[in-house]
Amino acid sequence: MTRLHADIDARVRITLAEHPGWLCGKGCGGCCRALADVPQLTAAEWDLLREGLAGLAPEQLRDIERDIAALAGQQARPLTCPLLDQQSSTCLVYAQRPTACRTYGFYVQRDLGLYCHDLEAHVANGSLADVVWGNQDAIDHRLAGLGESRPLTEWFAAGRLPSDTRSGT
Repeated sequence: MTRLHADIDARVRITLAEHPGWLCGKGCGGCCRALADVPQLTAAEWDLLREGLAGLAPEQLRDIERDIAALAGQQARPLTCPLLDQQSSTCLVYAQRPTACRTYGFYVQRDLGLYCHDLEAHVANGSLADVVWGNQDAIDHRLAGLGESRPLTEWFAAGRLPSDTRSGT
């Protein structure tokens, strides 16, 4: 997981250095408010995410657990990520965020509609015409090598969270 994230982060740094006006950045939250489905995570991504959750305040964890429970039954789309701080439009576990979150806006999988439509508008008007997008299929292939993915809601239902003290741990 560390190598994959390092590769993604390197591409993102290069893109941001070459395009200082890039739309994706702290406080945007656009993609976090427009999820087509519940995010899928591998076990390695869940383990990393749990590390980030362990650093949150108990009230933040309760809010996330409440939002996850609501998300599990939500039929309407788009979805809002339960890890998004609504006030600041930032991810509560940014350093431990899933791979899909790291790649969104920098990697593309057009036939599945996995790309930022706001960025696409900038490309269409010529302001980002020289962007070299990352290949989301290559990322998905690497993730598949890490094992099966499950929806975030299932990981929460099955995994022990830092605030879960029912067994005395």
